[in-house]
Amino acid sequence: MSDEEGRAAVGLARETLDSFVGGKNPKLRSWDTGFLSEMRGVFVTLNTTEAGHEKLRGCIGFPYPVKKLGEAIQEATVMAASEDPRFHPVGSGELRSIVVEVSVLTHPTAVHAQRRQDIPGQVRIGEDGLIMSRAHFSGLLLPQVATEFGLGPEEFLSEACMKAGLPPDAWLDKETEVQVFQAEIFAEKGPKGDVERVKI
Repeated sequence: MSDEEGRAAVGLARETLDSFVGGKNPKLRSWDTGFLSEMRGVFVTLNTTEAGHEKLRGCIGFPYPVKKLGEAIQEATVMAASEDPRFHPVGSGELRSIVVEVSVLTHPTAVHAQRRQDIPGQVRIGEDGLIMSRAHFSGLLLPQVATEFGLGPEEFLSEACMKAGLPPDAWLDKETEVQVFQAEIFAEKGPKGDVERVKI
């Protein structure tokens, strides 16, 4: 994605957030051309700024390319603001302190290793995100999570397992599918501020 496309993606998320939280129904659009018409996975992250530090306020998205990017951004924004089970819905008084971040994902690919113990060697910290799934359990961690919390490959795998509701060593079980993906990340520098590409 170009920087211009990244700014447009975050701008769409911000516009949707302000409209939804402000009590208006966001205008759900349909895209037929351009990068927003591409089928892409995406996550929208809302962070609140407190004393110069950012704190997670909501994060929801679509791991797989099941929707056009523009539609996915709008839907993920609304869900991050109102349906993240970890938080109460975002209130209008919070809009001035929220920073919007959009992560556009590549298609996830399965990790294969002759020995399960070799899987950490195929996880690139600072580049890969993880999807862990087994039966009806599934969990995802974006690439930036590992660097933000200083996790090594094994720790990252364990955290992804726990995000899926599985034991931390479930990645060693052949019944557990491990997938990796990459992301292009764009975020506001501050609430409603300029948008920049995020390097992780």
